[in-house]
Amino acid sequence: MTEPVRLRPRRPCPICGKPSQHKTHPFCSTRCAQVDLNRWLGGHYAIPAAEEEPGEDEGKAKD
Repeated sequence: MTEPVRLRPRRPCPICGKPSQHKTHPFCSTRCAQVDLNRWLGGHYAIPAAEEEPGEDEGKAKD
């Protein structure tokens, strides 16, 4: 029997670095998937944003 063609390359788990499993891709286990979800829900993954200074656009006339 021949080896099936993999559409996605195997990559390490982003949480612990072990090889990922097909069932829980891209994680190696359900535990690592839950750790990642907890990080998202806890606000650990955030894109930093620069807030504008108040009044920055107030002095400009709109054309």
